[in-house]
Order: sequence, then C-alpha cells, then structure tokens
Amino acid sequence: MIDIHCHLLPGIDDGPPNLEAALALARALVEDKVHHVVCTPHVFPGRFENRRSSIAADFANFQRELSAAGIDLTLSFAGEVRLTPEVLPLLDAEELPYLGRLASGEATVLLEMPDGQIPLGSERFVGRLLSKGVMPVLAHPERNRAVMEDHHRLEPFIDMGCMLQLTAASVVGLFGEKAHTTARHLLEAGWVQAVASDAHNLGGRKPRMSQARAWLTKHYGAKVASQLLVMGPAAISHRPQPLQPA
Repeated sequence: MIDIHCHLLPGIDDGPPNLEAALALARALVEDKVHHVVCTPHVFPGRFENRRSSIAADFANFQRELSAAGIDLTLSFAGEVRLTPEVLPLLDAEELPYLGRLASGEATVLLEMPDGQIPLGSERFVGRLLSKGVMPVLAHPERNRAVMEDHHRLEPFIDMGCMLQLTAASVVGLFGEKAHTTARHLLEAGWVQAVASDAHNLGGRKPRMSQARAWLTKHYGAKVASQLLVMGPAAISHRPQPLQPA
C-alpha cells in the first residue's frame, strides 16, 4: 500500500519527537503492509515553520538513517499544508511541498482545513491554487465539523476538481461515529481518491492501513480497496523525476 499522509519525519512537527520514535513508526508501517510513505509534516506558518527546502533537508537526513537501520520502506516527501492565507507566499516562492503530479500535469498538494469549519474564502483560496496549476487533495475532510454536519458542503470543492483523502482510522470507526458515518457518505458519493494513515505515533495515532483495507474490502470490495490504497495514491503522488533536496 501507498500512504500519502504520514507524519514520519522526526522533530519537525507533532509527529515523532526523535529519530528512535520515527524509526519505530517506520517499522510499524512496514508491519502494516505499507511499502511507500509520503512524509507530510505540517506546513502551518506561525506554528510549524516548514517549507519545501527545509523539509527536503530533514527528509534526506532521515532517509539515510532509515537505510542504515535496514528498514524496507521507500519514501518521498511533501507536506500537509494548512489552508490559510499565510502559506500563499510559499506558493509564490515555489516553496510549497507537493505530493507529486497528476498525469494531466497539475501538481498535487495535501491541503488541510481546520477541524472545526470550512473557513470563509476557502473556495477563493482553492481557485488561487488551481490558477497556478496546483490541484488540492483535501486531507481528512470527514473529521471536519462542518462536513460532519452536512457532507454536501464539500460539493463546491468537488466541482472545482479537488480530491479527497480519508483517514484509515476514520474508515474503521476509530475517530468516532460521526467521522465514520461521514467517511461512508463520501465513499458512497464517489468523491474519495485515497485513504491514508495520518500516523503520528504508536499510540492513538498509529498506522491502521491494513485494518482499513480489510474494512473496505468487506464493505465495498477488493477493487475499491486497491483503488483507494494503491492506485489512487500512486496517481496522486507520482513524481516524473526524483525530487532532490534543495
């Protein structure tokens, strides 16, 4: 499986605090049958001051440690970009960390809304990204309170072409009944392109990709499970050429 949303890099956001914890999480991902991880630390000006070039340097260091530890996991990097006007200078400076590129040519970016709302101006923000050839992949919308109240609030974003990424734990019901029900609504609407771990640690935010695959296979069939855990993520995170650290 391919995990396009995972907080694996140590010490740069609210994921693993140190190298030892990060390597333990990497081993858990392998045990969970994940073969490729896109490392996606938060990009949230004022809280997590990450950008493409700084993440690239941390990524290169961690990749060396992963190889030295003999952990059979391939990696790339991007970021979980907060939907806030303060990240727009990063777009203009070519410092947004992209997931990859679609076959149609657009760059893809993992975009996080606040959990409590869809902020005023979100459609305008998305339009700015699209005008620059960047396609948003909305991170864990099933955990957004406004979307849980009415999942049709995502329709304007779907109409604009946005993709959706659900959290594995939501799919299997471990983020609460409302998130689980909303995940099912989004799946049944055909709006979801990927399920990812959003793993942060080995406690309450551990990988649950195999559990999600089993649940999706039971309820929607093996073809849908593979589409959401392998083919869809591969298309979203495809990199025509390796992205080298700056």
